[in-house]
Amino acid sequence: MQGLIIKNVKVYAPEPSGARDIFILGGKVVKVAEAGTAENFNSLPFSVKTINGGGLIAVPGIVDGHVHFNGAGGEGGPLYRTPPTGLSELTGAGITTAVGLLGTDGFTRSLRDLLMKARSLSAEGITAKIYTGAYQLPGPCLTTDAASDIILVEEVVGLKVAFSDHRSSHASLQTLREAVSQARAGGILAGKKGPVMVHIGEGPDRLKPLAEAVSGTDIPVAQLIPTHLNRSARVLGEALEWAKMGGNVDLSAGVSARYGFSEAVDPPGAVQYLLDGGAPAERITMSSDGNGVMTLAGPATGEARPLISPVRALYEEFAGMIRAGIPVETAVRIVSTNPADRIGLSAKGRIREGMDGDVLLIREDGLDLDTVVARGKIMVRDGHAVQKGLFEK
Repeated sequence: MQGLIIKNVKVYAPEPSGARDIFILGGKVVKVAEAGTAENFNSLPFSVKTINGGGLIAVPGIVDGHVHFNGAGGEGGPLYRTPPTGLSELTGAGITTAVGLLGTDGFTRSLRDLLMKARSLSAEGITAKIYTGAYQLPGPCLTTDAASDIILVEEVVGLKVAFSDHRSSHASLQTLREAVSQARAGGILAGKKGPVMVHIGEGPDRLKPLAEAVSGTDIPVAQLIPTHLNRSARVLGEALEWAKMGGNVDLSAGVSARYGFSEAVDPPGAVQYLLDGGAPAERITMSSDGNGVMTLAGPATGEARPLISPVRALYEEFAGMIRAGIPVETAVRIVSTNPADRIGLSAKGRIREGMDGDVLLIREDGLDLDTVVARGKIMVRDGHAVQKGLFEK
């Protein structure tokens, strides 16, 4: 067994904690102490690796609650199917926990394959979970239904559906209510949260089906996590009202003008808009939508042109929030603490004794990602991947 000590590092846990020494052993944070006390661990009966945290800040590993790590796409034909994501692509973006899901293609892509990809990533060193379901409702499942998937399959955290999108099933409100209730019941029986991740498209109804689904029922508004809510100013405006109702708001880092989504509100600007409008900070999350694809017709030729959401966008927009003046602790909550809480990953999202040893070390000057530690193991050092997936080059 090898321990890891990060000495004299400025910690945001997410709350600012000042200079601290962090001791990680057996994949867990076992001590967060005042800087200068790490020498007390040198006499322990196992080897200890030490990192000098001078000039660095430590934050919890990013929890990406919406990433197509087994590939997505397919609109426009087989040529536009995106490949699976490698381990170092995730860790290189500071992602130590990833929640995978199916997208438009719930027909030729399978939950079984998604589950095995999650298990592969977990075996390689990060934490990977999945959502059951897809755009379709009722959607695919691993067992007999979504509730049973959540109860019986450890990696399944909740249900994925889609609304206000021409590619969705255009399910009735009653069907949506039944699906959300089933996910909630499955979560209760499994000791999980059972959230429902809802893809929101640019259809004219936008968030209206969700508001109507919870209205007049006992369904908690926080059971739903609508995503892609920065896809346009129109959707973001409705997201603000949804957040004021106590609803969750998930922004997509990869859906921004820099990646070709011309109507999107840039993620740091979307966060500031929500905060200025009175949205509770704890209700805001951001995910990558990594490997998600939207296929558009090119303006000149009319040929299909894919827009791909890169996994790396999540770290870029995390740093972008800080550069835009959003406090570090708020940015950390949005990409780590809040998604962990919403999904129900109680050992994630905080640097605290007893939590998983998922830590990012960031260069205070420039905000470049220096080191990534996942479950106590160094995955990235000096900005370069030192651990790669079994079949990565």
